[in-house]
Amino acid sequence: MDSYRLGQFSVNRIGFGAMQLPGPRVMGPPRDHDEAIAILRRAVEWGVNHIDTAQFYGPDVANDLIREALHPYPDDLVLVSKVGAFRDAAGGWLPGQRPDQLRSAVEDNLRSLGVERLGAVNLRLHEGRAPGEEPVRLEDQLAEMVALRDEGKIAGVGISTATLDQVRQAIEQADIVCVQNAFSLLDRSDADVLDLCAERGIAYVPYFPLGSAFPNTPKVVDNAAVRDVAERLGVTPAQVGLAWLLGYRENILLIPGTSRLSHLEENLAVAGIHLTDADVAELEAGIEPEPTVE
Repeated sequence: MDSYRLGQFSVNRIGFGAMQLPGPRVMGPPRDHDEAIAILRRAVEWGVNHIDTAQFYGPDVANDLIREALHPYPDDLVLVSKVGAFRDAAGGWLPGQRPDQLRSAVEDNLRSLGVERLGAVNLRLHEGRAPGEEPVRLEDQLAEMVALRDEGKIAGVGISTATLDQVRQAIEQADIVCVQNAFSLLDRSDADVLDLCAERGIAYVPYFPLGSAFPNTPKVVDNAAVRDVAERLGVTPAQVGLAWLLGYRENILLIPGTSRLSHLEENLAVAGIHLTDADVAELEAGIEPEPTVE
């Protein structure tokens, strides 16, 4: 499996995202606890050395499963988390971006995962703010992340759901090691951020790699060109969408998640799928991408 650098680490380009391990709406216990544990162990056995998680997945559920399955962790395993949000009792996602909240969230991740330092932590940005609170300046959020890095609690700072200007600010102020934004064959509107990351040697970790997860929105796997290429190659449409991402830029790191062992094997097999130039041309001709933001 090809690798790319994630800050001071070198990780395989297909990792694992833990968001699907908890129950429905990323809340509560997993559908099948034993299968969740088996997925994590099998992923590492099959070469995954980059796991993306967050304390607010569950909450606590994803991190607790990772610790149960894998602690003590392999020496080369890089655990990446994210902060900037928390969950209410109904499962809503609320911003938690004050410096004290960011610090508390990092410490919660360290505690639940049973580690002294995280490989990287993404600052998840939000447009809204908690009721009654003033907006928190990005400069102040990044300063707290840098302080946590300087204290040795995180090895690298990342940023998520960020605009081009915000990414530029994060590069200048925090020397970020990764960006997590939405990107797929279907939606290339973040291409300017991806290109900037490629120029700077920063890992780019796309979420919604197969199109938006929201109902009634286009999905890569439903596209006719994707399905035609998949049928010709004898693979699944999802594998085609992920393979296209691997070939699009060398700094793209994938973190497909699943709660089923069969899907894990399918996701990791993407490393062995080669799309020819003709395949790529057919795929890109068959999809009208979102316009690039200038």
